[in-house]
Amino acid sequence: METEIVSVDKDMDNSVSYQRAVDILKDGGVIAFPTETVYGLGALATDAVAVQRIFEAKGRPSDNPLIVHIGKKEDVDNYAVDVPENAGKLMDAFWPGPLTLVFHKRPGVIAENVTPGFDTVGLRMPDHPVALQLLRTLDGPLAAPSANRSGKPSPTEAAHVLTDLNGRIPLIVDGGKTGVGVESTVLDMTANPPEILRPGGVTREMIEEVIGPVRAEKESGTLDDEEAPRAPGMKYMHYAPESPLFVIQPDETTIQEAVRQLHSEGKKVAVIGPDEFDIAEADWYFRVGPLHDNEAMAVNLYGAIRQCDMTDADLILAAGTDHEGVGAAVMNRLLKAADGKRFDG
Repeated sequence: METEIVSVDKDMDNSVSYQRAVDILKDGGVIAFPTETVYGLGALATDAVAVQRIFEAKGRPSDNPLIVHIGKKEDVDNYAVDVPENAGKLMDAFWPGPLTLVFHKRPGVIAENVTPGFDTVGLRMPDHPVALQLLRTLDGPLAAPSANRSGKPSPTEAAHVLTDLNGRIPLIVDGGKTGVGVESTVLDMTANPPEILRPGGVTREMIEEVIGPVRAEKESGTLDDEEAPRAPGMKYMHYAPESPLFVIQPDETTIQEAVRQLHSEGKKVAVIGPDEFDIAEADWYFRVGPLHDNEAMAVNLYGAIRQCDMTDADLILAAGTDHEGVGAAVMNRLLKAADGKRFDG
């Protein structure tokens, strides 16, 4: 099977492209499509056989839950029960947008393998015209993790999807580069107070302005081997390049000295860092935006990690950032990509 790519343009009639995608979905297939965060790999969330095809295409562990994407706020009641009042406030404030809300699921509607072993389901309404048009044309829920091979950097362009999944899925809907760059925030509304299971584009500060205090995710974001993940990205190594990645302090001198040390050991080094740094010693340097501009770093991070995979670097150093705003999400993804490794010399 060769993967087909169809491009959609907001200024053109794309009805044929959307119908092609919908026909595949209704026939139990999977497709890749853009959201405002990353590209998703979607299948009908009510069809267990179709959902299983997501796991097969990605090589994803079957105990790793999937987020369900919907096209209208009113759809929540079709798939969830006991929706608290605070959830409505968050939907009004941030939907459509990069916020996933976890609810008790309505029995017998969502396929069991979407959230294996749990009576909860994560719902979100994406803020992307292509995703919304697709969902509304389909008139159904899409279970959709990121459209990459499991453990690899999430795709922010259709070309990234093709690199990972060519021949494994029938169709990629190309809507251009995504805007946020890191996956949605996951907030467990069944906890009291609500708990952030994964940081993302909607920050803790933004949430607390609307509903008051929430609990933050574990700093490590990892679980024991026996513990089932309640949200994507909680248990397994994610976002990793081919070469080992280490998080390093965002200090130009520190990075220069690290590169010199690694060169003395005969290693080729790729560096991911801010625009202002001049790390002439690095074999490759990939810029992700101004220093401490966490929004820019979020947008460019996965692309930079994928660029590292196009080199023959023995090791990657990635400059960290602060935890302000979306910086918490950036550091969560970086530490996942590094499997917790930090470069200390």
